This record gives sequence, structure tokens and C-alpha cells, in this order.
Amino acid sequence: MTPDDLVAHYRLEPIPREGGRFRQTWAGPVRPDGRPEGTAVVVLLTSAPGDFSALHRLPADEIWHHYLGDPLQFLLLAPDGTSRTPVLGPDVLGGQHVQLTVPAGTWMGARVVAGGAWTLFGCTMAPGFTYEGYEHGDAADLTRRHPGRAALIAELCRP
Repeated sequence: MTPDDLVAHYRLEPIPREGGRFRQTWAGPVRPDGRPEGTAVVVLLTSAPGDFSALHRLPADEIWHHYLGDPLQFLLLAPDGTSRTPVLGPDVLGGQHVQLTVPAGTWMGARVVAGGAWTLFGCTMAPGFTYEGYEHGDAADLTRRHPGRAALIAELCRP
């Protein structure tokens, strides 16, 4: 199985601004505020230059699920000023997570671990994702707030 096989099988398309390729696989009924009750997507990231999930934040918790391939390294920047770098992957006894919840309002970015080739994962949200709720990260602003993570912020931001 190759990334091209997965792109063809799932009919994955580029994710605007954030990066990677995705397909929405489910959206729940629409709520009075216009958002779906929940959403689910399948996403593919590769180790190709520029292929990463750019730092962004969302107004609801997002749950990431590892499906296939190599682990995914995160940078999470919390509203309280703390940060962490968990790994989404199959080695649960080695500290990786097959499922990882990113709390609402947390800046998140991810990429395939060094030496890896690709990762197929899923994300679910309730209430569901809308582009209006997506906030794209600004490297200068995030670096001011989290100077100890400047190098990772620079690697996980795009204009």
C-alpha cells in the first residue's frame, strides 16, 4: 500500500491552508447554529516537503485516531501557555496514542515523525467542523506566546 493507493481509494483531496489530503466521511444533522452535530474525516500526511498539518485551532474538541502507517508528531500549544508534543501511533506501550483528544482552543500542528513515510488517520468533532471555525496560526504571534517552541512553530506554520 502506498500513499497514492490511499489517495485513490478514499478519493482524498487537498486540505485548504492546513495541508495534507482528506475526505469527509460523515456529517451529522445540522444544528440551529448551522454547524453539523458532528463530523468525521480521513486524512493522509506524508513526509514530502511541505506536507504537514499547519498550526491551527478549532472551537470544539477534536479527536485524532491513528489508522495506518507511521506515527504522527504533534505540537500542542494550550491557552494557559503550556505545550506538549504527543505522538499519535500504534506503539501504545511505548507512549504513543491511538486516539488523542485536542481540547478546544488549543493550537495544534502535526507531521509524520522523522524517518517515517506516511500516516493515515482520522479526526472527529462534535459539534462538527466548519471552515468558519478554523483559525490558522501565525508564526510570529505564536512564537511570542511560546518562545520555547519557536523552532517547532516555524516548522509547522505556513502563510
